[in-house]
Amino acid sequence: MNSIVAAPKEDFFKTKVLGHPAGLFVLFFTEMWERFSYYGMRALLVLFLTSELMNGGWAWPKINALALYGTYTSLAYLTTILGGYIADKFLGYRWSVVIGAFLMTLGHASMAGETPTFLYIGITLLIIGSGFFKPNMTAIISYMYKDHPDKKDGAYTIYYMGVNAGAFLGVMLCGYVGEKISWSWGFGLAGVFMFFGMLQFYFTQGIFGSIGKKPVKKTAEQNIAIDDGDKRVPFTKFDIVLIAISSLLGLIWIINDPYSKISGNDLLHFSVGKLSGDNFTVLLALSLFILLLIIRLIRYSRVTRDRLIAVTIFAFFTIFFWAAFEQAGGSMTIFARDYTQRTLTGDWSITFKIVNTLLTLVPMCLLTYVLYKLFSQTIRKFTIGNICLAISFITIWCIIIWMLKREIFASTTEVAATWFGILNSFFIIALAPMISKIWESKFNPPAAVKYGMGLVFLGIGFGCLAYGAVGITMVDGIKASMIWLILAYFFHTVGELFLSPVGLSYVSKLVPARMIGIMYGIWYLVNAIGNKAAGSMGGMIDKITKAHSLSYFFLIFTLFPIAAGVIVMLLHKPLLKRLMHGVK
Repeated sequence: MNSIVAAPKEDFFKTKVLGHPAGLFVLFFTEMWERFSYYGMRALLVLFLTSELMNGGWAWPKINALALYGTYTSLAYLTTILGGYIADKFLGYRWSVVIGAFLMTLGHASMAGETPTFLYIGITLLIIGSGFFKPNMTAIISYMYKDHPDKKDGAYTIYYMGVNAGAFLGVMLCGYVGEKISWSWGFGLAGVFMFFGMLQFYFTQGIFGSIGKKPVKKTAEQNIAIDDGDKRVPFTKFDIVLIAISSLLGLIWIINDPYSKISGNDLLHFSVGKLSGDNFTVLLALSLFILLLIIRLIRYSRVTRDRLIAVTIFAFFTIFFWAAFEQAGGSMTIFARDYTQRTLTGDWSITFKIVNTLLTLVPMCLLTYVLYKLFSQTIRKFTIGNICLAISFITIWCIIIWMLKREIFASTTEVAATWFGILNSFFIIALAPMISKIWESKFNPPAAVKYGMGLVFLGIGFGCLAYGAVGITMVDGIKASMIWLILAYFFHTVGELFLSPVGLSYVSKLVPARMIGIMYGIWYLVNAIGNKAAGSMGGMIDKITKAHSLSYFFLIFTLFPIAAGVIVMLLHKPLLKRLMHGVK
C-alpha cells in the first residue's frame, strides 16, 4: 500500500507564488496555524499549572507540571510514527491532516475549560491529533516536488519559515492573552486558529491534485522500483516482540511519571534489587531497544551497517541536545517569570515598546503580502478556503492592534514571561539564510563538527543563564537582567540551526531510500526521549536550587552539552568519517 503520487501531467508550477506552487503556501499557512496553536499552548502550560491560585493558576509543584509537560511533548512526537503509518496505509495524507487538525481544535477547546478532567482530555486529543497532522504535511510537499528535486530545498525553507512564523505569533499572542487576561482565553485562542487552519486546508485541498488521496495498492513496477539493490533485512517475529515490549514499557513509564506525581498512585511501585520500579522499567525498555538495534545492524551489509551506526551515534547526541534545548518551555519559562527583572520604566520601557512593535508588525506585514500573492492565484477557484484564511488574518490583526495599543499607552512595561519564547523563532528567521550560505560555501564543516558546534553553542547559552543567575536565591527577591535570557535564546537558536536541520539531512543521505520512513520514525523517537528528559530534568529546578543554587542548576546544562559537543567532534576523524563511507 502507498499513497498515490502526483501524476506526471500534474504541473503544480502553473500557479506560482514567489516562484513556487500556490499549493506550497496553502501548506505554509496551514502549518503556521498548527504551530501557532502548539507553541501558544506550550508557552502557557507550565506557567498556568505552577501559578498561584490568586493568579488563576493551579499552584502545582514545578516537578509535577514539568513531568506532565515532558510527557505531553514526548508523546506528541511518538504518535507521529503511528500517524504516518495510518496515513500511508489507510487514510491518505489529506484526511489525516484534516482529522489531526480537528482533534487538536477539540483539544485546545477542552483545555480552555480549566478543570483537571478537561485538561487531560485536551492533552490526549492534542497528542493524537499531532500524530495525524505533523508527518503528513511534509509528505505532501515531498510528493509535490517529486519531479522538481532542484527546488525542494527552497520549498522546505519556505515551509520552515511558516513553522517559525506560527511559533512566533502563537507564543506572542496566546502567551500575552493567557498571562495578562485569562488562561482560558489563551488556551482558547490557540484552538480558534487551529480551527481556521483546518477549514482553510479542507476547502483548498483540491489544489494538490491526486497527492494525498486514499492509498492504493502498489503495482509490480512500483515494488521493483523501491528495491535499491542493497541487502534487505525483514523484521523477524523476535524483532517485532522486542519492539512491542520495549514500546509498551516505555509508554507505561512516560505516562506513569506525571500520573504518579500528580495522583500519588504509582503504577510502578515495586523494586528489583536496588532499582526502583520506574528506573527498572525504563532501563529494561532501553536495554531491549539497544538489543533490537544490535541484532538488526549486524544483519546488514558492511557499508549500510556502518552508515546506520553513524546515524545511531548522531541520534544519541541529539538526545542531549533536546533534553537541554526544550527547557525553553519549562525551566527557562519559570526563570523568566520568577527570577528575571521584567518591569521596565523610563527609556528602557520606551525602547522595549519600539522593539516589540517592530518585532510584531514587520513579520505580519510580510505574511500579509504572501497572503495577498496567494489570493491573487487561488481566490476564484478556492473561494471558501481563502475566505477562512482571510478571516483568520483579520482576527490576528485585530488582536495585534489591541495588544500593541494596550502596551504602548501603559505607563510602565511589564514584559510577559512568555515573550522571551518568540526570540527563538525570530533568530531562526534572521540567521537561517546566513548559516545556509555557510553550508553552501567552502567553509562547510563535516557533519560531526556541525553537531558538536551545535551542542557547544547550546551550552554557551545556558552558561549565560548560569552567570546571570549568580547570587539569586529563591527568597531574597533579587532578579536577573533580561539580557541573559535574550543571549541564551540567541545561542540556543544558533545551536539549533547547526544541529537540527543537519540531523534530518544526514538521515536522508546515510540510509537506503527504502528505509527513510522508518529512520525518520526513529528520529522522532529520539526527539521524544529528549523531550521527556527535558521535563524530568527541568522538574528538578527547585530541588537543585535549594541544595546548591540556581546558577548551579543552569551550569549542569552548560557543561553536559559542551562536553557532548567536544566528544562528537573528536569522533569525526577516527570513527564517524570512516563509518559514513564518503557521505559528506
